[in-house]
Amino acid sequence: MKPFRIVALSTSLLLGAVLALTGASQAQADSRALAVDYVALGDSYSSGVGAGSYDSASGNCKRSNRAYPKLWAAANAPSSFAFTACSGALTSDVTANQLSPLTSATDLVSITVGGNDAGFADVMTTCVLQSESNCINRVNQARSYVDTTLPGRLDSVYNAIKSRAPAAEVVVLGYPRFYKLAGSCVTGLSEAERSAINGAANHLNAALAKRAADHGFTWADVVPAFTGHEICSAAPWLHSLNLLNIGDSYHPTAAGQSGGYLPVFTSAA
Repeated sequence: MKPFRIVALSTSLLLGAVLALTGASQAQADSRALAVDYVALGDSYSSGVGAGSYDSASGNCKRSNRAYPKLWAAANAPSSFAFTACSGALTSDVTANQLSPLTSATDLVSITVGGNDAGFADVMTTCVLQSESNCINRVNQARSYVDTTLPGRLDSVYNAIKSRAPAAEVVVLGYPRFYKLAGSCVTGLSEAERSAINGAANHLNAALAKRAADHGFTWADVVPAFTGHEICSAAPWLHSLNLLNIGDSYHPTAAGQSGGYLPVFTSAA
């Protein structure tokens, strides 16, 4: 019986050593996985306008604690997190005001930008206040801008990101379509206007996806996540026109950030 006990003891010690080494290796892997330096750039869709719970220190940038960058950081505990996205930001604003946290150590960058350059706020104002023909003309102007001018502006900001953070994974997120066609809305814009606005969002997303690919960045399309949650749907994740808080209009709700943007970014990142 004595030899058997020695063998059993030796086996037990060996098994314990293997488990200890496995546990140490797993802990090291987990530590490496969490050692991420993350910077969140962009406009109001990244800052979280419409989601509420704004950081008072962010002022007019309206950075929300419910925005997808904050939610991702809370869930993943990166080793560093800089949140510089700002409401109303153009591509030029990102380059001028948001890039200082980027360094050669930055591992992950997220950005939404381009909608303000294309004038989508003015598009919506025109469509709400003016005639259908004026609305569609303004939409077509925005589409023309996306074709002729926006690519160069995106190149400028993407090149600046790459220059400052050459090793970073850069995730470019797009914009949702605003409207569910043939949905529950019985007043407001015409179906032709809603369709034109949706088409312009698709057009913008296609341009963003191409420029992202050309720079070696990751494209993250949020349209599928928001499908069924547009304005005029039964469970919208976007604010419609809000006369009591105009700034929230046509922006994601807190549910749109957590249920739409967050899982898309998490998957891409």
